[in-house]
Amino acid sequence: MKDKTIGRVLLYFLVISAILIASAIQAVRNINRSAESSDWVNHTHSVILEVEALHAALYVGDGALHTYALTGDTRDQAACSEAFSDATEHLEITRALTRNEPAEHAQVLELESLVNQRTAFYQAVLTARQVGDAEKVRALLATDAGRAALLDIRQKINRLKNDELALLTEHDTASYLQAQATRWTVWLGVVLDVLLLAGVAWLLRDDLAARRRAAVAMQVDNQQLEIRVRERTAELAAANARLSTENLERQWANKALEHQLHYHQLIVDSIEDLVFVLTKGLRISRVSPAVVHLTGLEPKALINQPLSRVVRLLAAHPAANAPMIDPIAQALKDGHELLDQAATVEDKHGRKTAVRFTLFPLRDGDKVVGGIVALRVSPAPGETTT
Repeated sequence: MKDKTIGRVLLYFLVISAILIASAIQAVRNINRSAESSDWVNHTHSVILEVEALHAALYVGDGALHTYALTGDTRDQAACSEAFSDATEHLEITRALTRNEPAEHAQVLELESLVNQRTAFYQAVLTARQVGDAEKVRALLATDAGRAALLDIRQKINRLKNDELALLTEHDTASYLQAQATRWTVWLGVVLDVLLLAGVAWLLRDDLAARRRAAVAMQVDNQQLEIRVRERTAELAAANARLSTENLERQWANKALEHQLHYHQLIVDSIEDLVFVLTKGLRISRVSPAVVHLTGLEPKALINQPLSRVVRLLAAHPAANAPMIDPIAQALKDGHELLDQAATVEDKHGRKTAVRFTLFPLRDGDKVVGGIVALRVSPAPGETTT
């Protein structure tokens, strides 16, 4: 009898031990999977944060690039380079995070190709702007589909985020099913060992509480992320509005300058005397139609040429030992006028015409930046000037 009781007790203990071991194994597996799920959650949010940071850096870089293309400010260039560097760094981190996910990694590679295209475009604009090639900068900006490219990048980022969230949902569902299986195992064991059930129930409650805390923390993180995204979007919208206003102001200023230059050209063209506009280096920057008529040379043949090619002053009292000083250059240097000087103008056939030379310095504030030469053709002997 004793042997049967002991045997039954032993059998009961064996069954209880088996249930205990099975429950313990199931609980340990569930805890490990919970840890894996937690790691996956962190991994997923890391991927989402990196691609969002990548997108924000591209928008910042695009805005800084357009500002730098217009202003040439080194601060805008530094901001642009920093944004591109941040975008490249976020892209590399995203690629590393998704290396064990073939589908997501393939999407990151597609995203990398688009980002590299934008980076190459940005680099081309920066290079052209640094060397002062304004025509190339305007051509690049005119052919740029920047908004469409950024929209395409944004769509790929959204697709990648949706895939990551879908995987996260699958892991959460699997974790929930595993918890349910553990719960049924424990409840089946309650018939044989109530005390064991109490201990297992406590573990389950603790695990569920941890899950609830993780869910609350995840919800808070999501809300904070949404707030940061909205704030960043508002900042970008405000920056875009400021850029639009600045662009309009610059366009108005450029148009006003164009009108002013046009009026200046009309004034120069209306003067009957021969008029040369000089740089400080005595090179021709603009001529009046009277110059073309007298010399037979087109403006493109005269522009950026030295004034001495067609105009020469006649020394009033040449001396053999006098120093070789150009009176025109000296007058511009000192900011003085040269009035009614004898000179000659040579046409394209080598014929020289006597003229009276007058020089007026051009000033920008207190600084001489060039000059205006007015030549009046001297009358032939027997003629009178009017």
